[in-house]
Amino acid sequence: MSDLHARMAARVGDLTAVVVARCAAEAPFYGALPRATLQGEVARSIAAVHALLLRALRDGGGGPMGPGDLTRLIEWSARRAEERVPLEAVIAAYLIGAEVWWQTLTEVAEPGELAGAGGKLLACLHAALPAVVLAHQNAQEDLHSEDKRVRRALLGALLAGRPYEELAGVARVAVVGEYEVVAFAFESDPPSRLVQSSLDAFTGIPVLMDHVARIALLPGRSDVPGLVARLEKDVGQPVRAAAARSSVPAAISSAAQEAGRVLDLVRRLGRPPGCYRLDDVLLEHQLARPGDGLVRLAAKLDPLEEHTYLLETLRVFVERGLNRRQTALELCVHRNTLDYRLQRVSALTGLDLAVPAQARLIQAALVARDLAGPADHRGVTGWQGSAGAAESG
Repeated sequence: MSDLHARMAARVGDLTAVVVARCAAEAPFYGALPRATLQGEVARSIAAVHALLLRALRDGGGGPMGPGDLTRLIEWSARRAEERVPLEAVIAAYLIGAEVWWQTLTEVAEPGELAGAGGKLLACLHAALPAVVLAHQNAQEDLHSEDKRVRRALLGALLAGRPYEELAGVARVAVVGEYEVVAFAFESDPPSRLVQSSLDAFTGIPVLMDHVARIALLPGRSDVPGLVARLEKDVGQPVRAAAARSSVPAAISSAAQEAGRVLDLVRRLGRPPGCYRLDDVLLEHQLARPGDGLVRLAAKLDPLEEHTYLLETLRVFVERGLNRRQTALELCVHRNTLDYRLQRVSALTGLDLAVPAQARLIQAALVARDLAGPADHRGVTGWQGSAGAAESG
């Protein structure tokens, strides 16, 4: 096919220009490139592929591409991946190039030459595309692994209050302005990729997250409650989260510590799933300070230890804002029964719930008891039956 080779070689310059123009018009990635890049690096890559196709025409027999040709294609594809060219853009360019090449063949080839030239083109595509895809994917995996490593290092530096600027540059992450620092707790460990995908989809950008410590940085004033609700749906389980706002990158470390303390309190207190901030557990945060005061405060309710139904009644009464009607409805008891139980609480503890100062002390003692012991004292079984028997006797 030496004559056909010569005819196609005479058209290569025009072919390259047509392929470049069509790539810019039909592939969004190439359309966004500067004109100088299209006419420079992109045009040179296309011309190099045309040279391989010309060689296949010239050599006639044998395989469409030799080992050296495939090596060059693999090298080019890996370089494109390192330059962040999407694989779909690479494939689009190859297919556009093949279409333009075939159209030109139909114009310059003799009838007896066309079948063989078309077969050569298909054979080249068959050999080239799998190698290109594999090389591109391998290079992308290496890049993603390195990107993840750098992003983890960047997040670690921000959370620890260490210098982060150089890592931010390598990771191509702009660390500016406000952040919501959010700590998460799941009932069971969901796949990290699922959690990351949910966060990225909600915010619209790749979110920096430590999937071991379960802490993430959300840009600006993100809708954290909305994110938690979305995350619960995506992972299929309840989620507790604690958020703290950082006005500047230098404050991320202290915000992370605050979010961690709030989440620890929420879990110890047995609070329901949802999003919490320090203001939501401010009293509990102060009561949680270690010392004799917390122990002595919790001990105010020790006389109720053997009367689990009284302790449960007191807890519901406090949780319902000292509202007797709502408490009686939740416990499914008569108001007189509730009054009797509350009188028993006052008699055993020496604290009168009718006195505001003592009622506040009892409320604080319940929190202290939760902090000093198991996270959740609710759910005690059998108290209603025994209580009913005691009250009816």
